[in-house]
Order: sequence, then structure tokens, then C-alpha cells
Amino acid sequence: MLVDHVAAGQDDQQPPKKPKFYQILYVQVIFAIVAGILLGHFFPEFGESLKPLGEAFIKMVKMIIAPVIFLTVVTGIAGMKNIGSVGRVTGKAMIYFLTFSTLALIVGLIVGNVIEPGHGLNIDPSTLHSTKVDEYAAKAHESSITGFLMNIIPDTLVSPFVSGQILQVLFVAVLFGLALAKSGDLGRPVTDFLQQLTNPVFTLVGMLMKFAPIGAFGAMAFTIGAYGISSIGNLMLLIATFYITALLFVIVILGAVARYNGFSIIDLIRYIKDELWLVLGTSSSEAALPSLMAKMEKAGCEKSVVGLVIPTGYSFNLDGTNIYMTLAALFIAQACNIELTLTQQITILLVAMLSSKGAAGITGAGFITLAATLSVVPAIPVAGMALILGIDRFMSECRALTNLVGNACATIVVAKWDKALDKEQLDLALKHGIVKEDA
Repeated sequence: MLVDHVAAGQDDQQPPKKPKFYQILYVQVIFAIVAGILLGHFFPEFGESLKPLGEAFIKMVKMIIAPVIFLTVVTGIAGMKNIGSVGRVTGKAMIYFLTFSTLALIVGLIVGNVIEPGHGLNIDPSTLHSTKVDEYAAKAHESSITGFLMNIIPDTLVSPFVSGQILQVLFVAVLFGLALAKSGDLGRPVTDFLQQLTNPVFTLVGMLMKFAPIGAFGAMAFTIGAYGISSIGNLMLLIATFYITALLFVIVILGAVARYNGFSIIDLIRYIKDELWLVLGTSSSEAALPSLMAKMEKAGCEKSVVGLVIPTGYSFNLDGTNIYMTLAALFIAQACNIELTLTQQITILLVAMLSSKGAAGITGAGFITLAATLSVVPAIPVAGMALILGIDRFMSECRALTNLVGNACATIVVAKWDKALDKEQLDLALKHGIVKEDA
């Protein structure tokens, strides 16, 4: 077997030195998160002042996202034997995204009706007002499906690398990759150069990840220092409901699709644990995007599939955000003693499906899409979002974690559908942690 062969090969050479536990990234991030929570709790003002540490780390990672996506997609498409597979992969990915995003919305709606986390709060809607909510509502009115689609097209060929908008970078990368593939031998020197450039760029990603514990420490110290653990007490039921619902969605629904496609969702979560701890510490799924792409490629998914599915999924496959939207909408209605009819709830579901695409890629998209959804359902006051504004930071971590697992699962499933998955390598990576070092 291949596992035995790998083990035998390691016996002939010097076995790789196993890192000490404190040298492992996710262990360092865990310690940083715990230290940040303690510091933020006992020294809140000092903890709040550490916000720049978290922001600086996220900015460093965002700095490298555009080159990673561009190089992965261009070299992947340029190396394709069948260019038509670009549209095929994208189409399959979109079918997957639409299906599971809708399921996530339905799950949030069902759980909200069963548990009723807002029941008994008896809030008078007329007493609710927040200038911050007004800002989100204004952004929601600005976002639309047409505007979102138009925004995918950049002003110039190089402007996406300055603005850092993921879908614009992806759009340019796909076009450039197709152009290189059609250029044949004339485009080969450029393709070879970009393939060589990929190695130092991913080496840079590894270097930046060494700062992850510092970023997680600063971000967590700020969160606890600014908002305080006590601030979540009166809304604990909503937070607990959301976390449990997201966990069940991952284990049951994503677990079922994973099993059907020949892998375990638990093994996948274990494989991407570094990225999950990083997201938990920084509350940003973008912080893990470059390393997630590298890991999926090393797990046996073809480069072109990874490059197309993950960046697109960051805008279209937001399972955690969708669960949050329907659950939060019902929470606000229940807190204000507003009885919603089945028709109104279905309207929320349909509007949320559209608004989640219109605000994709916008900072604070979860809150903006909620505002856009509520503005179409007059029965629920948009001002009711003030009830959950204070705990949104704690909710955003769960949204980001669920989104990350959903996109990792989607990459493997779409790769398998398109016969672009090395199943033997996937099993080695997920079960034994043995990856392709040349990926």
C-alpha cells in the first residue's frame, strides 16, 4: 500500500523531526486566545488597546490573498487540457453553493421556530434606535444584485490587486488563465514563470502564519476588553442556539454529503484545525484563505478546482451567515412579540437568498444582509437589530468557522464531481496527515 511505501521510504532516510507541542501553530494560537481572553477580562482598557495587533495580522494576510488567488487560478487553468472544464467546474460549484446555502437558511428558520430564543423579552419596538444600525441599513439599500454583478468587473486589469476584492481578482485570473491556455507554446514562458513564482509566494504565506498567535492574542484581547464577557449574558440563549445549530449543520448535513462523497467531515475538520483556530482567534475567515487553498491542493484537489471554488465560495457559500440571518430575524420578531405568518417567514427565506448574494464580499456582510432582508419585511423593525448589535462580534466567529468548513467541504465535493480529486492522496491527508509537499 502507498502508506507502507511512504513509511518504508522514511526508514531509509532520516525521519522528519517531530516538532515539540509548543512549536505547533494551532497550539500557539490556542494559548494566544486563552491569554487574550484573560487579559481582556482582567485589564479591559489594555486589552482594548491591543486591537492594532489583530488588525495588522489580518492586513498582512489580505496583502497576500490577491497574488495567491491569481497564481493558483492562472497556473491551474493554463495547465488544463480541456478549457471547457472552467465553466463546468464553476457551474457545479454554483449548484452546490445554491443548494447548501438554501439548506442553511431553512435550518436557521426551523431552529428559530422550535427554540424561540427571543420569546419573553417583551421589547417595545418604538424604544429601539441605533445610529450604527442606521449605517448598516444604508449600506443594505446601496447593495443590489445588479450592483454586485457589475462590481465583479474591475476598472482596470491591475486595480483588483490594489483594492483586494476577491471576485475581481478571480475574474481577471480566469481571463488571463484562458488567454495563456489559448496562446499555446507562445504562452509557455509566462506560465513557467508564474509556476516558479508560486513557490516563494506560498513560502511567504508560511512566514506570515508565524505571526498568527500574535494576531489572535490582540484580536481576542480587544474583543473581550471592548465588549466584555458579561455583555453576552442576557443574550446567551441566542448565542448558544446559533453555535449549536451551526455545529449540527456541519456534523449532520455537511457530514452526510461528505460521507456520500467518500470522506469524513470530522477528519476534514481535524485536517484544517490550524485554520479553524486562526479564524476563531481573529473572527475573520479571510485570515485563513491562503493557507486553506494550499491545504486543499495538498489534499489531492486539482489546483484549478481549488482556485475556482474557494475564492468563489467566500462570496457565495456562506452557510454560517445564512443560518445567522434567518435565526436572527426570528429572534428580533419574537423579542418584539411579533407573530410572523408562514407566508412572511417564507418571504424572509426568499429575500435572504437574494440579499446574501447582493452584499457578498462587503465588510460586515452578515449584518448588512440581515438589514436588507428586514427592510423588505415591514412586520419586523430594522431597528430591532440594535438588540443583537452588541453580541455580533461573538456571533461573527461562529459564522466564519462554519463558512470555512463549508468551503473546504465544497472544494472536495466539486473536485470529486469533476474527477479532479486524487482520492488516495485525500485519504492520506485526512486520516494520516501525509500531504504532497510539491503541491
